Parts: sequence; C-alpha cells; structure tokens
Amino acid sequence: MAGFRIPIVVRSYELDSLGHVNHAVYHQYAEVARMSGFAAAGCDWDGLLDRRIASVLLSTTVNFRRELRASEHIEVTCEVKFGTGKTFNVNSMILKADGTVAAEVYCIVGLMGLDARKLLVDPRGVLESNGFDAAVLSGTD
Repeated sequence: MAGFRIPIVVRSYELDSLGHVNHAVYHQYAEVARMSGFAAAGCDWDGLLDRRIASVLLSTTVNFRRELRASEHIEVTCEVKFGTGKTFNVNSMILKADGTVAAEVYCIVGLMGLDARKLLVDPRGVLESNGFDAAVLSGTD
C-alpha cells in the first residue's frame, strides 16, 4: 500500500496482561493515521465544523495478524477510497519494522450534517471544498 504513512513507537502502557498491544489500541493507531493523513491531505476539519459538518465512523473491522510488543517501531498507513454513495472507506495497515502486517483496519466513514443529523450525499466533494486532496491518500504512486 502506497500513500500516507506515520511512524509510531509502541508504548509499554498500551500492552495487555499477555505482554502485547491491547486490541483497542489498534483502533487508536488507525485513528492517529486517519487524523494525520487527512491533515496531510489538507482537510480543514475546523472549516467543516463551521459549516456544521462532521465525520462519523460507521464501522471498523480489525484483522489481527501479528502481535506487537513494547518499544517496537511500526508504521500505520492511511488510504481513502471513494465510491458513489454517502460513505467512503478509510483503510490502514499496521506494519512492523520489517514490513510484516501486524493488523489491517477497515473503516466505513460518512460526513454528517449536524443540524439535520443525516449523512451527506457527496462526501468527496464536501471534503474537497474544504481543501482535501484525495490523491494524498489514494494509495497509488
């Protein structure tokens, strides 16, 4: 997967009683990549909020592949895929230093109009009108 990547070092307080990263922390790693990736792509979250629009996470699936332990250096990717509907996919791979996939995180996201409490029809267009450059998170070289 090409596109956006962010380095993270596993911290000891993120471990469970078995000595590897707690399952919930994988979600946090993906969130760090999403927020950092969208910022790198120029997304103006404050501008969206000013327009009474917010992102909403509708579904997350994590496939655990390899355990992570304290002090490991990992990279988390972020790739966005738009279709024609009200939702879009934001996917992340959590990679060990040697490139081994530790986890795959698949998310379905939408943009909600905060007044009507409804998903917006054209999330890509709305994001792009707030500075978002989808090519930064496209996953292609």
